[in-house]
Amino acid sequence: MFSSFVEQLKVALHQPLPGEEAHKKMMPAYRKPLAYNKNENAKQSAVLILLYPSLGKGINTVLIQRPVYDGVHSGQIAFPGGKFEDDDIVLEQTALREANEEIGIEPNSLTIINSLTPIYISPSNFMVTPYVAYTHKLNRLNPNEFEVERILHIDISQIKNENNIVLKKVNHSSGLKIETPCYEIDGNIIWGATAMMLSEFNAVLNKI
Repeated sequence: MFSSFVEQLKVALHQPLPGEEAHKKMMPAYRKPLAYNKNENAKQSAVLILLYPSLGKGINTVLIQRPVYDGVHSGQIAFPGGKFEDDDIVLEQTALREANEEIGIEPNSLTIINSLTPIYISPSNFMVTPYVAYTHKLNRLNPNEFEVERILHIDISQIKNENNIVLKKVNHSSGLKIETPCYEIDGNIIWGATAMMLSEFNAVLNKI
């Protein structure tokens, strides 16, 4: 089942991506006019959307919750990832390296299929490229205590479930509470750029 899913996903991810149309579904209202103002000085970064078969018949992905700290993404749920470093040759390498540093996944155990549409995050001035990867067996993960509060394993069927999309008020980096579309999954609130990435990934899944 998982191997068949991967082969279909490879085909879907090499077709034109839904991009902005899928992102809009999960954009906060205030962001829409500014969402694709790409700052030439934006810092390049990458995240990893890792897929693996669960012990049952499902397919899971891995997210992390950031620790509470004095920064714009404090306490938020995100995909493992981070900033492009000078030693990284390509952004794909950034996604693999950061996933290794944050959750202990071995890059050699993963296969990257393709990337999704980059998203500009204005509060931190990052241009983030999501890479979709898979492994047939997920070994025990080891979260970096300084960068990861906890690891979440989410069945992709929960991403496809429209009932998990809700409007919530969340704490914005400006200090204000804003209303935004979110994924609410097992009590976890996923919003902002991560929710937009999930929305595009779900649109790709719907092609399978």
